[in-house]
Amino acid sequence: MFKKIKNNEKLFLQLLSNLKNNKKYSNHCRPIKILGIETSCDDTGVAIVDDTGKIIGQALCSQQKIHTRNGGIIPPVARDLHYENITKVCEDALKSANLKLRDIDAIATTVKPGLPLSLDVGNKFGKYLCQIGNKPYIPIHHMEAHALTARMVEKVELPFLVLLISGGHCLLALVKKIDDFYLLGTSLDDAPGEAFDKVARKLKIFNLPQYRDKNGGAVIEHAAKFSNDPLQFEFPVPMPHYRDCNFSFSGIKNTVNTIIWRQEKEFDICGDGIVPDLYNICAGFQLSVGKHIGHKTKRAMKFLDHSNLIPDDRRTLVVSGGVACNDFIAKCLNVVCEEMDYRLVRPPPQLCTDNGIMIAWNGIERWRENCGVIRDPDEIAKVDIEHRSPLGTDWIPLVKEADIQCSTIKTKQLLSIL
Repeated sequence: MFKKIKNNEKLFLQLLSNLKNNKKYSNHCRPIKILGIETSCDDTGVAIVDDTGKIIGQALCSQQKIHTRNGGIIPPVARDLHYENITKVCEDALKSANLKLRDIDAIATTVKPGLPLSLDVGNKFGKYLCQIGNKPYIPIHHMEAHALTARMVEKVELPFLVLLISGGHCLLALVKKIDDFYLLGTSLDDAPGEAFDKVARKLKIFNLPQYRDKNGGAVIEHAAKFSNDPLQFEFPVPMPHYRDCNFSFSGIKNTVNTIIWRQEKEFDICGDGIVPDLYNICAGFQLSVGKHIGHKTKRAMKFLDHSNLIPDDRRTLVVSGGVACNDFIAKCLNVVCEEMDYRLVRPPPQLCTDNGIMIAWNGIERWRENCGVIRDPDEIAKVDIEHRSPLGTDWIPLVKEADIQCSTIKTKQLLSIL
């Protein structure tokens, strides 16, 4: 009897030892804490998130006012501001969490895609923290982080459809796993946020005091609310006969430029003067953008249905990125979701824009799956940035080949929510 007990004890101790050495087991002993660093463009963000989805600490230094005054982002200026701010932002994030670097389990950093000068600052700083703190490193794809952030605040089962709309990107993708994406469509020219900014500058709307320190998307959305005739000008819906999920915003933008030029000539406006039909132009432009995004998203849903790629109980559209903060665009997408029997999930505005939180959360997702976590210091030192980096496997040709018909959203439906 004693011998049997001793044998069981040895077996128990061996099992315990194996569990302690197993990383998945270790993850559940206490909350894992990941520090995320985001410097892909013009904002310096650092945050600490644990594996329950709790934001333990965060700090963000925005460069928006400076770049607005400069008329756009100047990469060397963005880089210098990142260098100037990143140490303090990191210290503030740790301080807000009441933690030291030794309390962090790993460092996650955006390394692709983005402005190379900005990415380089974050990557170097992230690797420096790993070196002095002897921490694992988790390189992060910026767009993957945007896509997965919704899972931090709401239950979103894989697979799901994601629409990422921002100042630098506009794309539709199927998210099959946390590291397995299938690109269905992308922008062929301007991203929507970029188009909003360019139109706002052309309208000289930033000369109005109430809009001076806001981004183009926010000011156009606000100005559109004062429209008394959103159909005063005819704005084309781009690429209505192309049976794919690609986007184009240059045509709408050019239409705006033509309207502004005509009004400036008709009303003899020069210098900082603003055209009289500013609000109607903003409303018409936003209406056309919303119809275009909704139309392409609807076709993506039809493609997934046609290919049986999403189970009926997981029909979810996640929309994220800076332009996802636009409530009118979200309402347009909700019209599509109701028609196609999809659930719309939009993270809070704080999580839609670029931030360290989404990077830290993507680090948590990868830690759980032990996917892309680098522990060897020599391998960490080799991690480099990628200015351009496609999201997942390109299925755009397959969407075109499917040749799926798709009706556009009716203007009357959208006027009621403008």
